[in-house]
Amino acid sequence: MKFKFEKMKIKKLFIAFIALATLMSCNAEKKDNHEGEGHEAHEEQGTEGVVLLNEKQREALNLKTGTFQMRNLTTVVKTNGQLEVPPASRADITAVIGGNVKEIKVFHGDKVNKGQLLAVLIHPDYIALQEDFSEIANNLEFLEKEYERQKELFENNVGAGRDYQQAKAEYNTAKAKYEGLKLRLQLLHLSPQKVKEGEISNTVNIISPINGYVNEVNIKVGTYVDAKDKLFAITDNSTIHADFMIYEKDVHLLKTGQKVHFIVSNRPGKELTATIFAIGKEFEANSRAVHIHAKINDKVSGLIPGMYISGHLHTDENYTRTLPNDAIVTEGTKSYIFVLDETALSEEHEHGEHDEHEDKEEYGGHKENHEGHGHEDEDGHEDEDGNGHVMAFRMVEVITGMKDDGYTEIHLIDSLAENTQIVMNTAYYLLADMKKEETEHDH
Repeated sequence: MKFKFEKMKIKKLFIAFIALATLMSCNAEKKDNHEGEGHEAHEEQGTEGVVLLNEKQREALNLKTGTFQMRNLTTVVKTNGQLEVPPASRADITAVIGGNVKEIKVFHGDKVNKGQLLAVLIHPDYIALQEDFSEIANNLEFLEKEYERQKELFENNVGAGRDYQQAKAEYNTAKAKYEGLKLRLQLLHLSPQKVKEGEISNTVNIISPINGYVNEVNIKVGTYVDAKDKLFAITDNSTIHADFMIYEKDVHLLKTGQKVHFIVSNRPGKELTATIFAIGKEFEANSRAVHIHAKINDKVSGLIPGMYISGHLHTDENYTRTLPNDAIVTEGTKSYIFVLDETALSEEHEHGEHDEHEDKEEYGGHKENHEGHGHEDEDGHEDEDGNGHVMAFRMVEVITGMKDDGYTEIHLIDSLAENTQIVMNTAYYLLADMKKEETEHDH
């Protein structure tokens, strides 16, 4: 009996062991199937051709977005030159009468207005000039009355003709000298009326004749300057224009009113436009080129005469949709651009919530929340690591056309909204990032 009992006990243990092994095998198979299904679901729900970038990633790439630009990529004439101002906007300041520099009121680079005091000169000759004017002014009044008296006597046949003619000559001579001295005083910015009243000054003021900036200061306090010496040079930069050189072979393509696209040497990333208003009528002896003058259409500060410029102009008005070359990537025989796609971002977000729900079910409805995993923003599109708002960029196939000056013509296969934001400068890196993610996903 005892042997029979032990035999039955061993048999029950063996059956229990077989059942436990079977259960473990089924659970493992179920888990593998669940993980495989989840992986397949992830692959099926992931959005193809989309790159997600958080704020820090965009800043690292210096990613810029914009819209299509309408440009003319047809017949192009290349040109270069420099910024200039018309002759009327330049002034070389000299002294009307030589003198010694007493004061200098401006510094190189100062902005001055028309009529502003630039310097003060002092010299005894200024006093002598005013004395001469005062004397002739006072004598003129006597000569005028004598002339009128002799005229009246002559007309009434009382006075002699000789006395009348002499009085007339003396009066006219004095009057001419008076007017001449008066004009000289006005050129020196001295008041003739004050001089007549006895106010004599030993200094004269040097005044700016135009608005502009002081480009040259060629004097020092105490030095003597002659009438021919240049004291200051002033330029009015508000009238600056573009002065281009066009070679002989392209002159026949030019006409007034055409637009020139150009960049300034100190602003390589900023393109400006100008409209031709004058074309030169003779060639430069050495270069066989003519000058063309164009009014700058953009309001830009900081432009200085003499700055080097380079540009191009188009001989027709055939504008087309374009993008910078850096906005386009090529894969095989196809070309692509990347556009901002909020819809793709929403799909990725919904997919993420779906995975989170499955994870909660797997762990009995309780998912651990570890500190430092980031927080969602109002739209639920915050990066997990707290690196700022996430943006989705979708790859779109396009057909490219003509190329010129860093831009390429774009033909759309599928239409896009007019205000669609397009990646302008890092398309190559986005493609590389997308390929990297696809490679890691396959592994």
